[in-house]
Amino acid sequence: MADEVVYINYDEGVKRVMNNAKLYVKLLTKFKTDTKLDDLDAALAAGDMEKAQAAAHTIKGVTANLSLTELYKQTLELETQIKAKAVAPDQFETVKTAFAQTLQEVEKVIVQNG
Repeated sequence: MADEVVYINYDEGVKRVMNNAKLYVKLLTKFKTDTKLDDLDAALAAGDMEKAQAAAHTIKGVTANLSLTELYKQTLELETQIKAKAVAPDQFETVKTAFAQTLQEVEKVIVQNG
């Protein structure tokens, strides 16, 4: 049986903000509007690995802090590949897919707890 993909660990995320669910929802709302995905996409397209690594690092940090588990894992993998200067052709697509799923889950959490 395959492991279920976890896009958002709500309980862990709330714990990270000292059990302040209102603050956590506020941070998720900010995440929705202030993503660095476009920056990452543009840097990769331009072949600017320094900017791509910075954008991936930012996304990785934010997703770790918000307990956005799957997106964190996929962005970590992409950042590792960028550092190694060996980005797999489909890794950014995997990140974008995880991002889209994560945004859907974030929206559900905001609706349920906002």
